[in-house]
Amino acid sequence: MHRHPSPAAPAQAHSASSDSERPASKRPALSLIAALLPLVLAACATKTAPLASNDEARAAAQQTVKAVEAAASAVAPSKTQVAAASGAPVAKLDVLLEDNLNPGEKVDLDAPQAHVDLWARMRAGMAMPDLDNDLVRKAEDWYSTRPDYVARMTGRGSLYLYHVVEEVEKRNMPMELALLPFVESAFRNDAQSTAKAVGMWQFMPATGRDFDLKQNLFRDDRRDVLASTKAALDYLQRLSKMFNGDWQLALAAYNWGPGNVGKAVARNQKAGLPIDYDNLRIPDETRYYLPKLQAVKNILMRPQAYGLALPAVANHPYFLSVNIDRDMDVARAAQLAELDEDTFRQFNPSMNKPVILAASSGQILLPYDNASTFVANLERHRGPLASWTAWVVPKTMKPGDAAKQVGMSETGLREINRIPARMLVTKGSTLLVPRSASRDQDVSEHLADHASIAFAPDVPPMRRVTLKAGKGDTVASVARRYRLGTTQLAQWNKVSTKATFKPGQQVIAYVREGQTLAAVEPAGKSTPASAKSAKNAKVTRVASSSTNKAVKNAPKTRSAKVATGGGGNTVATKTALR
Repeated sequence: MHRHPSPAAPAQAHSASSDSERPASKRPALSLIAALLPLVLAACATKTAPLASNDEARAAAQQTVKAVEAAASAVAPSKTQVAAASGAPVAKLDVLLEDNLNPGEKVDLDAPQAHVDLWARMRAGMAMPDLDNDLVRKAEDWYSTRPDYVARMTGRGSLYLYHVVEEVEKRNMPMELALLPFVESAFRNDAQSTAKAVGMWQFMPATGRDFDLKQNLFRDDRRDVLASTKAALDYLQRLSKMFNGDWQLALAAYNWGPGNVGKAVARNQKAGLPIDYDNLRIPDETRYYLPKLQAVKNILMRPQAYGLALPAVANHPYFLSVNIDRDMDVARAAQLAELDEDTFRQFNPSMNKPVILAASSGQILLPYDNASTFVANLERHRGPLASWTAWVVPKTMKPGDAAKQVGMSETGLREINRIPARMLVTKGSTLLVPRSASRDQDVSEHLADHASIAFAPDVPPMRRVTLKAGKGDTVASVARRYRLGTTQLAQWNKVSTKATFKPGQQVIAYVREGQTLAAVEPAGKSTPASAKSAKNAKVTRVASSSTNKAVKNAPKTRSAKVATGGGGNTVATKTALR
């Protein structure tokens, strides 16, 4: 990553520095080199003689981190010294360069800590007991025989790892948890499982909502790097407390669900068996879950032992957050940041639509250098920032009619809003539409957070009709007689599918305009005697409902003469609806 140059010091301050002060300013650098030299030599020795165990790797990493921190504290100026030295007003762009996770603190890419390999910092924080079984070795073999996959996975992870590590350390949690996205999603924030789990932490929809991850028409925070990381660690802390600090059970619950793990623990307790991870009866996927995490940990601790190399990851933020106060097209934001759109979306994957809503998001994430570029270009930009806005559908409409009303093609409206074929857009749905003179306002916070879209089948208008039940009629018999669905007829009449109607009770049904509603003659009942008796049969009306406003001007419904036998069973109908 290219380093953004620091703002130039005021000329007067530079000229005021005497020659006698310059040699002194070099001493901290010499002190730092002297402190770091043994660590460099030790690292070289490690490459030629790989460490034999994770414990050795952890001890070496802890020694490296402590030495660097000591050297950094010896040479770093205090905050008061920095404040005194910067007599000039802080540049506007410089205000931007703050750590997302440590508000108010500047990101200093020249700080000694920034040059520590982040992998060493992670090795030093490992705290969970190691697993050693055949499943671990199986996972190790899988990863070690796929170096290209490991390279892609760790390359993606290097963009986000610093922020994950910072959050894990702040909470004093085992550093193994920072490796979990490698197992869950290979650090892909666009990952989606067949079970609808999404993002690099693989949140299910309900669990995501439980941890305040917004999921609506415009955004899905399960894909958001910062929001999903916070939610995942909150969830893991909850699971740890639930299982009395047993991180292995907490991780099993993260994969299988806390209720399932709780039941497995209760079964073992009832049977007098151990309740640790190795002794629980759990599905194969969950049984293999921790061994995969252990294999990733082993590779991180001793990559040379597996014939793998890890990319260097600097110990400072790779990206920064930039506040926005206007709606902005994704394409426009990428252009202002001088990034291609795919790269921009790597850092802002939660955006579901081609527009970023200021009322909902409030910020975007950008690589360090591009953050400053974005702010500078935004200051110079003239013209609209967004070409899209939200429109609430005033009534249930066909997509073609909605498209005409907002001034775009039906195909375009369907594509951008993902409207399925043969569907209507229901009243109150929110659609993304082009901005116009009458629709040029930024989307409100309420709409940005609660926008939704719903569809209804595009079918011919339905007419409500009523039938009169005979003696002994059930939902099933009426449905069979008129070729209606039993479940549907039960829903229309708000009864169960096994319900029996009272003689003469009105039975509600719905038919399409022009659909024929004719009773089916029961098998074995068609005889001359029954036909003769039908002449003197009682008449049952099949009438349309006057309350159906959708068919106010529809043709009148004819009466259907229904012949009934002595037992009241319907046997035939002479006319039908039109």
